[in-house]
Amino acid sequence: MTLRITHLGTGSRGNSTLLETSEVKVLIDQGFSGAQLQKRLAMLNITPEEIDCALISHHHGDHGGGANIAQRKWGMKILANERTAQELDLDPKLTSYFGPLDVIRIGDQLSILTVPVPHSGSENVAFVASYCGERAAIITDLGSWTDELIKHVYGCEHISIEANYDDQKLNSGPYPYSLKERIRGRGGHLSNNQTGQFLAEVSTKNTRNIVLTHLSEKNNSPHLAESTVLYYISELFEGDIYISSQDGPEITHYIGETDIQNLTPTKLNQVEID
Repeated sequence: MTLRITHLGTGSRGNSTLLETSEVKVLIDQGFSGAQLQKRLAMLNITPEEIDCALISHHHGDHGGGANIAQRKWGMKILANERTAQELDLDPKLTSYFGPLDVIRIGDQLSILTVPVPHSGSENVAFVASYCGERAAIITDLGSWTDELIKHVYGCEHISIEANYDDQKLNSGPYPYSLKERIRGRGGHLSNNQTGQFLAEVSTKNTRNIVLTHLSEKNNSPHLAESTVLYYISELFEGDIYISSQDGPEITHYIGETDIQNLTPTKLNQVEID
């Protein structure tokens, strides 16, 4: 029995992650247009009508901007906190509400914990999914972290977390000073160095794979993100590290299977997305 984790794409132009078991299919965030979501799911031989529900971390457009579309087009059930639901103008008939540190049970085996994280202008949450005794964390859009987040992510078998920018590239880049300050503030985004420091606090021998998400196209690069993070965790992390791009889906990760050999990440066929 496995939980399959596939990033449909991460970045400033849209974010969504598929969690799939033999019983249920769940999206974490829906920041794509209806057409883009449909195309990306089709690469996995899934239709939007098969999605049981979508959990939205916060109301910013690249994470929740497609939730209302999914409700109107496919009648998709959405779970969000009240502020996020209001900001996105979600249909109350198709929306359920969660609070901080709520445990959401979907099917017989899958449960998802909502953990508040600091992000300006929103009530953002990270998600920690538990399935058959193993856990996967999906964490994005935060400028810092809390002791609460460390407690719940510590020792997860899978961790997906943003590594948004390289300090030097942001400092010398084209953004105005005010935007640079907002990005690196407590309510902004994590730098590669910050992500490495956080992972050094939560990774253990149980952590099999890490996915770095939401890389800035102007202020970061896959090589910089991976090498910086590995600087902090190379002595304690023995698993695999991957980069999630904007144009997914690319790789599926697995937790929950007792046979460790069956947990090797699967690379998907590359398909051009318009």
